[in-house]
Amino acid sequence: MTLGGPWPLAADTEGLGPATLALPEQVAASAGLVLERGSIDPEAVRTVLAVGLGAARLAAEALAAAVADRLKQPLVVGGTGPLPAFVGPGTLVVALSYSGETPEILAVVEAALEAGAAVLAVTSGGTLAARAMAAGGGLVRLAPGLPRPRAGLGALVAAPLVALDDLGLAGGAAGRLARAADQLARRRDQLLTPASPALVVARRLGRTIPLVHGAEGLGAVAAQRWRSSVNLNAKAPAFAAWWPALAHDEVAGWGQDGDVTRQVFTLVTLRHDHEPPGAEAAFAEVASMVDEVVADLVDVRAEGDGVLAQFFDLVLLGDAVSLLLAAREGLDPGPVPAVDRLAPGGGEG
Repeated sequence: MTLGGPWPLAADTEGLGPATLALPEQVAASAGLVLERGSIDPEAVRTVLAVGLGAARLAAEALAAAVADRLKQPLVVGGTGPLPAFVGPGTLVVALSYSGETPEILAVVEAALEAGAAVLAVTSGGTLAARAMAAGGGLVRLAPGLPRPRAGLGALVAAPLVALDDLGLAGGAAGRLARAADQLARRRDQLLTPASPALVVARRLGRTIPLVHGAEGLGAVAAQRWRSSVNLNAKAPAFAAWWPALAHDEVAGWGQDGDVTRQVFTLVTLRHDHEPPGAEAAFAEVASMVDEVVADLVDVRAEGDGVLAQFFDLVLLGDAVSLLLAAREGLDPGPVPAVDRLAPGGGEG
């Protein structure tokens, strides 16, 4: 299968390649999603808990970072362990699951409803949609039919942004998503040329293991997405870390075994125009510290108008790199038997 330019996917039984490159259309369409509000009273919302697994967990992290300067209520990204003690009347639980059948998320929803919280479901359907509506909660119904939940990250991030905007809790979603879609279309045009920036990065990575760094916030989420995409699409190891946390532990680990790590790791740094103060100098210092103990240093710069546009720009570029790594090895990027074995039914979120 050939998508044009440098995209000779040897096998793509699930159509993951075209679905990945349709991110511009997915984000643009998501701006028009409609919230079925149910009986949610935005005036009663005092806290927000966002939960998801796999791609949906990354979407929850991206949501938290994207509304940090807009949402007056505290937003916590939760796991699948015991429900936080603050959850109860006055809490809005944003439950993200593309399939609507992630068992762990369904369990969180049940516990939240028992505690008196309101639930906003972001899903293509399934049990999650039905349960939220039956409980008088909200629903943003995603378009079905994507080959894997990881191909739906754009919608999983955009949908709760639209919902919070509609509820009057965090505004500006439509304009931010429109700017993101415009940038994604420009980036895709670049990706489909023989000079594709994704191809440049993939070639520099070779068969080394990418260690992806970003700055706290959306840069950190983008780094995790790169790791996840390499894991799932290329079936290869990858790791992610973010500043300033990496300055408190990871940098100390490069003090020995440089003769080994130089053959194994490539440091990929994801940069954008909205990083926290001090990030620029910190990334330069980290690069100087590890220059002699990694195979290569790859600096990736986001483009676009606004932090959300630049976040999605980094996401699309990383997804493209992972598909090229899969193509190089003749691998089908879609199926993930290991995930399906460990998380049947709800794998990938």
